[in-house]
Amino acid sequence: MIRVVLADDQDLIRVGLRTLLENEDDMAVAGEARDGLEAVALAGTERPDIVLMDVRMPGIDGIEATRRIAADPELAGTKVLVLTTFELDDYVFDALRYGASGFLLKNTNPADLLNAIRLVVDGEGLLSPSVTGRVIREFATRPSRRLRPHPRLETLTPREREIVSLVGEGLSNDEIAARLVVSRATARTHVSRAMIKLGARDRAQLVVFAYQSGLVDG
Repeated sequence: MIRVVLADDQDLIRVGLRTLLENEDDMAVAGEARDGLEAVALAGTERPDIVLMDVRMPGIDGIEATRRIAADPELAGTKVLVLTTFELDDYVFDALRYGASGFLLKNTNPADLLNAIRLVVDGEGLLSPSVTGRVIREFATRPSRRLRPHPRLETLTPREREIVSLVGEGLSNDEIAARLVVSRATARTHVSRAMIKLGARDRAQLVVFAYQSGLVDG
């Protein structure tokens, strides 16, 4: 059973999400938070599998709440999936940089949201296609962008560096396999090894490392 904490300051949003999740046999709502501080506290007491996190909330926002949850070693098993109405700003990168496993817009199709929850819990980070295609790339091409190569970048093999750069471009394992003419299993193995070497929590954080290390062209 996937246990989910809902964090959003709008009652209507939480009611809608609860209704959606409770109709799924493999999901249960572990609690609801109306602000960032409540979200952090609930995560600590309930130890959910995933927190659906709004960005703009009273107290502390969803970005800071995400940072606190991701920084708590006791919550290593708790993932954060950010849901917001905003996409063209720094929220995306900040959310991922501070430990979010994914970022989706609130107008995402319900079936896609349910699939996203399952993917994130299984260790697959994800981004909304529009986010991957526009917002992250917009960040990467800003004149103020400063590269901060990962300290363990040199431990990657040339193939693993190539794999990380493709993950940074938003390619799935199937797409990476097709691009490099290898099996999906081989692509997945390379991704997993790169994540272990770089200490990435999930695929989404690997995207951050790829951009910060300059492995993705602007």
